[in-house]
Amino acid sequence: MGKMFKSFATALAVVLAAPAASQTAAPAATATAPQVTYIHAGTLLDRPGQAPRGNSTIVVRDGMVAEIRDGFVAPPAGATLVDLSRRFVMPGMIDLHVHLWGIGGDPMRERLTRLNTDDADDMMTSVGNAKKTLAAGFTTVRDLGGNPRGIRALRDAVERGDVEGPSIVNAGSMISVSGGHGDGTNGLAAEWADAVHAHQINVCDGPDECRRAVRQQVGLGAQVIKFAATGGVLSNVAGGLGRAMTPEEMRAIVDTAHALGRKATAHSHAAEGTKAALEAGVDSIEHGSYLDDETIRLFKTRGAWLVPTEIAPIAALAQARSGALPPATIPKAEAAAVAMHASHKRAFAAGVKFAFGTDTGVSKHGDNATEFVQLIDLGMTPAQAIRSATVDAATVLGRDDLGTLAPGKRADIIAVTGSPLDDVRRLEQVDFVMHKGVVAKQPAA
Repeated sequence: MGKMFKSFATALAVVLAAPAASQTAAPAATATAPQVTYIHAGTLLDRPGQAPRGNSTIVVRDGMVAEIRDGFVAPPAGATLVDLSRRFVMPGMIDLHVHLWGIGGDPMRERLTRLNTDDADDMMTSVGNAKKTLAAGFTTVRDLGGNPRGIRALRDAVERGDVEGPSIVNAGSMISVSGGHGDGTNGLAAEWADAVHAHQINVCDGPDECRRAVRQQVGLGAQVIKFAATGGVLSNVAGGLGRAMTPEEMRAIVDTAHALGRKATAHSHAAEGTKAALEAGVDSIEHGSYLDDETIRLFKTRGAWLVPTEIAPIAALAQARSGALPPATIPKAEAAAVAMHASHKRAFAAGVKFAFGTDTGVSKHGDNATEFVQLIDLGMTPAQAIRSATVDAATVLGRDDLGTLAPGKRADIIAVTGSPLDDVRRLEQVDFVMHKGVVAKQPAA
């Protein structure tokens, strides 16, 4: 045994020493020259909410904004020039509510193909959804519900540069009570429901189970926690949009998320659910379709954000009426579409903080910017609507490297023809996209 151990130790020493020897013998590595790009911007909205600048030059070095200079500065030798001298240039947009996983915006196709597809198919579709989203000018998104491991893998592939898409802040699966909006057994036959329920770790009943559900989503890579405070429009049950969780369950979710360094957001329609979520300390509310005076007051005193998703009930209603969604969704979509717009008008007028989000995946990927027209109808100016998708959305994410263009910020940059400050619909046709200093879309010749 002693000889065997001595022989093993000698062999191990040789193996461990070999890399060191080879590293010593190898020549010193050559430093890689920084990637430098000069962007000539005809009009530059570097700080949404403030007045734009005239002719400017953005110097991008290794994926970050290094300088912004007045006028068109000639690039030095070795630098790349991007000519946007006839374009309106601004920071990349942020959508705080998307669903990249699987087929989005086409529920009939999803229903027809579901028995013939699996997670591998959904992943490939998600890659396409991510590419469409980036091409539409959205360089960062918050994915609020999808396969936890799949979305995490997509997030990491984008960050490595293996997949073209926006940076992703992922929630994993939405946490829900049994029979709630995030319970995948809704509408299933008993024999299927039992099998699905056995594998659902996002479903919880009671505060302790809800703490466990948060921890498990974080364990799967969730960077933000989402929970269903109320029922949902697309649930395949006629249970309505009322409060689904107890205040104690919501408080357990929010406290656990915060303790683990994650923000918490609540899917919520009914005012009772929204009030309970706000009182539990939630950071933002998704949808907020029914808002009364007390709920609006709570938004302001708690400092929480409203993510309006105005286009979601419009898309859901059109799909339901065409037969692409179950009949149980029709009365909920009709009621939510009418109530949401009126509630949001009142909330905006009262000073509630809004941040841009669409619930894309209900609507089609790449159509995210159609939300801006709805925001204008709420009473926002184009400048305020643009700020909601840049500066304000970055604040919700807790990211100081996004939302504006300045030295030290990430080089997420887009350009359009004409000023969206005059016509916000120009953001529906983005000509140029740069994500982390890499050009993802060039203007047509």
